Amino acid sequence: MFESLSDRLGKIFDGLRGRGALNAADVDAAMREIRRALIEADVSLEVVRAFVEQVRERAVGAEVTRSITPGQQVVKIVNDELVSVLGSDAVTIDLNAPSPVTLLMVGLQGSGKTTTTAKIAKRLKDKQKKKVLLASLDTRRPAAMEQLRVLGEQVGVDTLPIVATETPVEIARRAEREGRLGGYDVLILDTAGRTHIDEELMVETVSIKEIATPHEILLVVDALTGQDAINVARSFDARLDITGIVMTRVDGDGRGGAALSMRAATGKPIKLIGVGEKMDALEDFHPSRIADRILGMGDIVSLVEKAAEHVTAEDAQKMAAKLKKGSFDLDDLRAQLQQMKKMGGMGGLMGMLPGAGQMKKAMAGANIDEKVFDRQIAIINSMTKKERANPDLLNASRRKRIATGAGVEVSEINKLSKQHRQMADMMKKVSKGGMGSLAGMFGGKMGGMLGGMPDLSKMDPKQLEQMARQAGINPDQLKGLPSADLPMTDKLPTDVNKLLKSAGGPGLPGLGGAPRFPGLPGLGKKK
Repeated sequence: MFESLSDRLGKIFDGLRGRGALNAADVDAAMREIRRALIEADVSLEVVRAFVEQVRERAVGAEVTRSITPGQQVVKIVNDELVSVLGSDAVTIDLNAPSPVTLLMVGLQGSGKTTTTAKIAKRLKDKQKKKVLLASLDTRRPAAMEQLRVLGEQVGVDTLPIVATETPVEIARRAEREGRLGGYDVLILDTAGRTHIDEELMVETVSIKEIATPHEILLVVDALTGQDAINVARSFDARLDITGIVMTRVDGDGRGGAALSMRAATGKPIKLIGVGEKMDALEDFHPSRIADRILGMGDIVSLVEKAAEHVTAEDAQKMAAKLKKGSFDLDDLRAQLQQMKKMGGMGGLMGMLPGAGQMKKAMAGANIDEKVFDRQIAIINSMTKKERANPDLLNASRRKRIATGAGVEVSEINKLSKQHRQMADMMKKVSKGGMGSLAGMFGGKMGGMLGGMPDLSKMDPKQLEQMARQAGINPDQLKGLPSADLPMTDKLPTDVNKLLKSAGGPGLPGLGGAPRFPGLPGLGKKK
């Protein structure tokens, strides 16, 4: 998602970062390009106008002209305003109500309501240990009720028994009664949709709302809808007063303009995003993380969370013990490959690493096959237990047998063997010599940086100044900055507010006080 927008903005900011100073003409040129990039990404025109106006207002002010790196400061302003458009904080599904908490799923036909209903049920059951009941109120679409029943079985969640003659309102009444008597924590109602918004659909949905009195009304919108997604969101919000938005097929949309538009246009938060077909492919929507991804800053927090989900503490301890001994067999390599696959493969991981956008493009250009992980795992699975534990046993005849078993060429076995040997050698070096030894492996600059870093606390100011000049930093520019005047011997205050005050507080560029977008419900009035 946001790939095309991220690429366009990246090129614009590369031009700004290279300049020592920015004038009004530079800012105007950048704003024109940003406007084009947002419109091409399917962002609503009214949101584009408000966004560009807000960025321009801050970019031509003292905030940028006083900054040591004006180009970087403009990037920060754009990042701040993207977060404002997307919503400052992540908002999750609210279950703070008497049981059963009712969630009403609404939206157009084909937006993915039924699948999303099952995904949310699985998420609540697995992560929050809730007892969930699903009920389909879609009496119009053929096999809609049967589809939800099958999905419910897949994710291990109960579904309301189907009675073919009932109306949606009668099903809602029965579901509410069943949820109460059955001791369920959450009741999710999947309503019918249409290919377009009509009065009949709205009247039916409003009557269901009056009967079910849902705690949350979630609008499911397809990210591929583009500009029309705003009209859909506004129409449903006007009649039902939705509490949140769930975006589906986010993984299939390289533009992402619907996400940028809907929160600003309706004032309602995007709570969840569907990132794939599988039942666990549903993620919380974190505005700041999404903004970082758009600007190519990566998303380390999400990467760490994904790793925590797929790597158990027991596995981590086993790996740490092996690392200490310096042993790394083919079973360990298989475990690493499986974990990488679960976390989204090389492409998924690259998208979350800061500055890895160019590397990801290079990989795409080189047509690197993501299925190589599957082939390597198949090769390791074709080996005996002894061969996996002791790769030195792999002679020519064994390699030929393994290749036949895995359905690959012998050359693939040789490549995997070489890859494993390199990783095993690295593990041995780390276990023997620690970080210094690891630094020596990289050689050149990296080796010098890690292996031969001087102790800064024992250097005099002239030596520090010389080091700064070698790094391309002018020491004169650092004089007079709030942080330079702080006494180095004092302990930093534990209170963040005190720390900000001691560093100059609101006077720091890019912190606080900017007016919000005018006239858009999601962003408040302009001060």
